[in-house]
Amino acid sequence: MTQPDWLGWVARLQAIAQAGLELSDGPYDLERYKAVRALAAEIAAAHLDLPGEAERLRLDELLAGDGGYPTPKVDVRALVRRDGEVLLVRERADGRWSLPGGWADVGWSPAAMVEREVAEESGFQVRARRLLALWDRSRHNPGPFPHSVYKVAVACDLLGGSARPSIETLDAGWFPPSALPELSTGRITEAQIARLIELDEHPGLPPDLD
Repeated sequence: MTQPDWLGWVARLQAIAQAGLELSDGPYDLERYKAVRALAAEIAAAHLDLPGEAERLRLDELLAGDGGYPTPKVDVRALVRRDGEVLLVRERADGRWSLPGGWADVGWSPAAMVEREVAEESGFQVRARRLLALWDRSRHNPGPFPHSVYKVAVACDLLGGSARPSIETLDAGWFPPSALPELSTGRITEAQIARLIELDEHPGLPPDLD
């Protein structure tokens, strides 16, 4: 799966602009980098056919980045299995299902981060066991996204707990891999889940690495 050319151009322009704004202090250079960022927003808006000014402003905010030198964001996801079924959570954002997880926070190790995300989003307690994959989102997940994202998938062992919703999720449940609900494919795809199960079932295989 490959992202459209225009999205790659937008991401590169945004990264150039963000780096320039971080490393430059001359007023003329700063104005030029702001213009580059605005151009990236125009390209994205033209291809996304955004209907109104509010949507364009939200796109501008996304492309403004987090400040500092641009680096990929990190999305952690947990593969938790029980009796052949996979733990999924239903996202409030789109009403679809995903492996529990989300953006990594500063100050947390990857293992601690994924354990916390599972507890917060599903109500279940787990222990991180093995890194399964480190993926580039643009190679696996559909839909335009203005930032570069690394996806970290970790196999976890179930310790206890019970399903409950959260501020980010509507529900949590267990599903057989052959009968998955509608997935939030920007977060996880059926092919990714199948690959993670394969890796989990064959511990001799090395983690996937893009």
